[in-house]
Order: sequence, then structure tokens, then C-alpha cells
Amino acid sequence: MRIVIAGGHGQIALRLERLLSARGDEVAGIIRRAEQGDDLRAAGAEPVLCDLESASVEEVAAHLQGADAAVFAAGAGPGSGVDRKQTVDKGAAILFADAAERAGVRRHVVVSSMGADPAHPGDDIFDAYLRAKGEADEYVRGRTGLDWTILRPGGLIDDAGTGLVRLEASTGRGMIPRDDVAAVLAELVDTPATAGLTLEAVSGSTPITVAVKAVAGN
Repeated sequence: MRIVIAGGHGQIALRLERLLSARGDEVAGIIRRAEQGDDLRAAGAEPVLCDLESASVEEVAAHLQGADAAVFAAGAGPGSGVDRKQTVDKGAAILFADAAERAGVRRHVVVSSMGADPAHPGDDIFDAYLRAKGEADEYVRGRTGLDWTILRPGGLIDDAGTGLVRLEASTGRGMIPRDDVAAVLAELVDTPATAGLTLEAVSGSTPITVAVKAVAGN
């Protein structure tokens, strides 16, 4: 498979790139800065320079041509303000979905956040983030040209992955290593029967492959 990942230099994306390239997939990661390219190459991915805050749908669609799947893993990051929650966490997610549809890439996996909700109340930066992610998720759900799956991890930690998760429509609050989020994404990309599902993921007791098959109805 050829898989294009938006936000290719992110912590989850780099882990995902290593997993996908190790299993023999062709992986490309979209990055904003050329100096990030070496990290992607070390992960086995092809760096693609494109700023999702300023690119057109046509430009992004050109990078997606010939792909079998697209993964949106971009984020403005914890140090960013409200404006970039709108331009990245919402705007870039919408742009990437439109571009995937334009390029005919049906399989579309989105890294969202537990608690994402367009109507989330509050005035803090994190409240704005959850609203932006919720609005983006709602938009992706409306794209009839995409076989989308939305993954909403719990609190992200850098502990080594266990390979054991709880993956359901609603899990309740919990933490999860970024390693395990990446491993879940790798399975979801390969499991189109999860299309149309919004899933939460936290650490649990079920092996990732088993958990994905269960939500896919297998």
C-alpha cells in the first residue's frame, strides 16, 4: 500500500511511519519544514514538503494521487494559540479530507481527540482545541467519497507500548502510549471494515489486532 500521512513529523506519525515501512508499505509524510525530512527518511518515509495552512486543495490532492490510504495526524501542538487550532486542527483536517476525495483516495483515517465536540464549552485553549477537532470530525463524517475512520485516543504518554488496548465507541477516560496509538492506526488503515466508525482508545487488556477485528465485526 501507499499511505500518505499529514503531519508527518508528529510524534504519533513518526511511530506510524516506522511501523508501516517495516511491514513493507510505501509511506509519505507531509511536513512543513525541509529540515524535518531527515527524521522521516530515518523512519522509512518519503518527506513531502507542503504547508497545509496555506496549500490549495489541488496542491494537496496532487500529493495524494495514487495513494491507497490517507492518515490525518497533524496538529497545531500544545504551544499554539486559538488561531492555529482553527487553521490546523480544523482547517488542515478539512483541506486534507477534501484533497483525498478529490484524488480518489477513499480510505481515510483521522487522529482526533477524546472529548472532541463542536459544542464543547469553555474559553481555555484546550476547549478551543476540542471544538476545532469536533468540527473537523463532523466535516469528515459528511464526506460521502471517503471511507473514514476517526480514532480518538485518551491521554497520550511516552511509555513503551504494551500492544494491549481498549477500543470502543466509548471507553471512558484513560491514558495510552503513543506507541499503541500508532499500532492501532496501522491496523485501522488495513481494516476498511472499520469505515464509518468513531472509536476511542485507551490502554486495556485486548491485543490491538483482536480489538480492531472486534470493532470491524470480524
